[in-house]
Amino acid sequence: MFFLKNQNPRKLKFFLISIIIIILLGIIIAVFSTYRNILDETAGLESVIQSAAKMSLGKLHHTATRDGVIEWSLDASSARLLDEKKQLILDDLSVVFYMKDGKKAYLTAEKGFLHTESNDIEVAGNVVVKNDNYVLKTEKLNYEHTRRILFSNVFVEISSDSEKLTADSISFDLNTKKTMLEGNVKGIFSENIKL
Repeated sequence: MFFLKNQNPRKLKFFLISIIIIILLGIIIAVFSTYRNILDETAGLESVIQSAAKMSLGKLHHTATRDGVIEWSLDASSARLLDEKKQLILDDLSVVFYMKDGKKAYLTAEKGFLHTESNDIEVAGNVVVKNDNYVLKTEKLNYEHTRRILFSNVFVEISSDSEKLTADSISFDLNTKKTMLEGNVKGIFSENIKL
């Protein structure tokens, strides 16, 4: 008590304000240092991604045409361009293939590559292809744009209301609608089969 009574109130205020300012400066410096470290780590990660990918997109829509006719259209939730390989890396993609008779086939997959020079597509991860009659399921599938062929060299399952086929590989020509199954081809057919 004696110490407080004998002190000058102005000096006491100045002393308390100085302590508060020093504490605030310490907090600001600590926050700035932490933020600076986070920015350095993020910049390092971004430089690694940018060295491989020249461009990243949040959503992508691409349509391939030949002689003014739409052959397929693709949508992806994200895409990254690898310029030296001339590829787009795609996530959560879907492709609609347009047939000459006006029918469509719908493809979905978790991941994929679009080769930007050839318009060839590679997909992987829960690959599903559907049309009006059939559902094809596999883990990997390729599309060759010049010949309009879908093919897979891994296990495939094709099903409809009346049949189920499995094979080690498949090739499907979008122009002629001919399918070729190879390797351990097995099938289950019901009485209502339509050939």
